[in-house]
Amino acid sequence: MANNLKTVFLLGLMTGIILFLGSLWGRQGLTIALIISVLMNFVSYFFSDKIALKMYGAKPVSREEAPRLYSMLDFLCSRSGLPLPKVYIIPTDSPNAFATGRNPQHASVAVTEGAMRLLDENELQGVLAHELSHVKNRDILISSVAATIAGVIMYVSHMARFAMIFGGSRDREEGGGALGGLITIIVAPFAAMLIQMWISRTREYQADGSAAEMVGHPHGLAAALQKLENYSKRLPMEVSPSSAHMLIVHPFSAGGMMSLFSTHPPIQKRIERLLGGRVS
Repeated sequence: MANNLKTVFLLGLMTGIILFLGSLWGRQGLTIALIISVLMNFVSYFFSDKIALKMYGAKPVSREEAPRLYSMLDFLCSRSGLPLPKVYIIPTDSPNAFATGRNPQHASVAVTEGAMRLLDENELQGVLAHELSHVKNRDILISSVAATIAGVIMYVSHMARFAMIFGGSRDREEGGGALGGLITIIVAPFAAMLIQMWISRTREYQADGSAAEMVGHPHGLAAALQKLENYSKRLPMEVSPSSAHMLIVHPFSAGGMMSLFSTHPPIQKRIERLLGGRVS
């Protein structure tokens, strides 16, 4: 129930931001923004998982194609009482993983090729347990919805840039034009940041703890987090700032914005919590 309320609040808040941005171009802009918002809310609820998977170029794999992943997921799902999620591989050398879907019955788990090669059995099992914990805790919907809405907001920002280049809105007397475009360009990145910061860091701590319980020990996940941290710096994963919060570790993209507004707790604090260390 708590996550359902959070999702409703998130949709309402982000819809309000998009309507505000549209209103900068007068009545016509507000009408267009309203139409976009209605479509966005529908699409983000029912199709945000497919959008996220497509954003990362994730490819579905069968049991025959990825027996290692399926074997681990069978074991973990039996221990946690979850249905088997759909399984995807992301074709990139940067090691990472994420889960998506609006509920356990419509969940997907995606792992990069880099993570498959880098992690040993215990470490990969810990990562999969972390992602299944997001599924079990029912917080993957809000992550997927946030990624979709942030993408829409960034798209509005690009539209504003384009409008400014070609003279802005014709509806200047209603508050649009170049000033509206300038405000939108400034506001949109902060709106994306707001979405990221909305995804509480405690979500990752909770998933880490649940993963350790699911596996029976914290050592595999702790070792995996350290490896993922180190190798992600060497092989940054180029992703949109609007969806970086979905990944198990921050992708450290060279884009810059993600490193400024990370929703992930520091890896060392996550490891300390996993291993029973005191975190200030």
